[in-house]
Amino acid sequence: MKHFLFMVLTVFTVQASAQLHTHPIPSTKDIKPNTDYSVSVRSMGTTEWTDLYTYNVQVDMDKVQDASMVQFDMGTPVEVKVICNAGTVQTAEVRPRSKGISPTIQENTLFFRLEQPQYLSVEINGDRKHNLHLFANPLETETYSGEGEGVMNWTGSGSKDVYIRNPQVIYFGPGVHRPKDLPNNLIRIPSNTTVYLAPGAIVKAKLLVDHAENVRIIGRGILDHPLRGIEVTYSRNVLIDGITVINPDHYTVFGGETTGLTVRNLKGFSCKGWSDGIDLMCCSDVLVDNIFLRNSDDCLALYAHRWDYWGDSRNITVQRAVLWADVAHPINIGIHGNDRTEGDTIENYTFRDIDILEHDEDDDPYRGCLAINCGDKNLVRNVLFEDIRVEDFEEGRLFHLSVYFNEKYNRAPGRGIERITFRNISYNGAGAYPSLIKGYNKECQVKDVTFEQVRVNGKLLKNLDNILTNEFVQEITVR
Repeated sequence: MKHFLFMVLTVFTVQASAQLHTHPIPSTKDIKPNTDYSVSVRSMGTTEWTDLYTYNVQVDMDKVQDASMVQFDMGTPVEVKVICNAGTVQTAEVRPRSKGISPTIQENTLFFRLEQPQYLSVEINGDRKHNLHLFANPLETETYSGEGEGVMNWTGSGSKDVYIRNPQVIYFGPGVHRPKDLPNNLIRIPSNTTVYLAPGAIVKAKLLVDHAENVRIIGRGILDHPLRGIEVTYSRNVLIDGITVINPDHYTVFGGETTGLTVRNLKGFSCKGWSDGIDLMCCSDVLVDNIFLRNSDDCLALYAHRWDYWGDSRNITVQRAVLWADVAHPINIGIHGNDRTEGDTIENYTFRDIDILEHDEDDDPYRGCLAINCGDKNLVRNVLFEDIRVEDFEEGRLFHLSVYFNEKYNRAPGRGIERITFRNISYNGAGAYPSLIKGYNKECQVKDVTFEQVRVNGKLLKNLDNILTNEFVQEITVR
């Protein structure tokens, strides 16, 4: 790495009186705006509106479409105004529906109030492909300027920057940063470093944390069209907080053989093949909290061994998430593992307080909003799905538990799936095929699965009438 400027550091905390923060507006010559909507925000009790920059994001690999995105930070209730420039507003919906937000419509303008930070989709006349994604972030509690001892200030000016080894902070200020002369267009982050992407910072590169520890990637900035967003491999104690990733070629966040990873307040979009949201391979002790992912592949893909990553995967919690799979699965567990020995174990996973806005999978072996596809001698056990709200989706299943051998990805079937709980799950819609629970043979079964307070279109699940099973399934309980 090279081209950095050594400057002085200033750290401060957000003042309690500043409860609405909008982000600097980028130059339209550097970043393409989307003009479908004009969006502004104000604190409740005030009269002055602040305009927001409407970014263009691309969604849905099946037929790539331009959608919109705005964001700001809030600490007290705000009012949002959305002007639809693309035509007449006949209907308007704000999702997830569980948030209970009903906009007021005045001609081509919407108004609604937000009591707290949340990540939303605003949909006019039922259009979910050209919608507005509105990210009301929590206030930052830690910010930096580009000044201070131990800071690399990436000015984006190229040849005039100065390289410094082992910084305490790498700072990206407002504006567009196009790293030059970097292999594979990536920025390697050393141990014991904080990377701060300030509001309004747009970085056109991948951030790589490899064989490192005690790394923090924070702020409200954007990674724009990188090869991958953030890659964390063979590392420990890594925090990712507040970053937005727009249309990477591949994964938004990738973890390989990493322990102690925390991902908070992440927002991301993708529209290409293999452009999953968060993919974790052989990772343990992971917390994913308060995220929004709209992907054209799996939003969350959690595996054991693959490529050069080895070992079990355990102790992963995903909570407070909005997942939108234009293609493939919102949640997919267990396909890849180590078939060369006795196999890997994937265990102690919790998924709670999640809204699923879309699932579109036309390949029958893979269907499932909540999917465990167990192959490669994996054993998947002790998984809890709790307080999950699934809205109507295009094509797929609600539940999919399968021990299988998939010749495309596996060299052996999985060892089994056991001790799986679905609690307080609701689905409202008409796009679902029957759910599936399927073992592979007498030695590779699905067992000890509990459905508790599961509702489909308001009706409580009382039996397995709409769930397909085979003879290699046992101990299924419906409460």
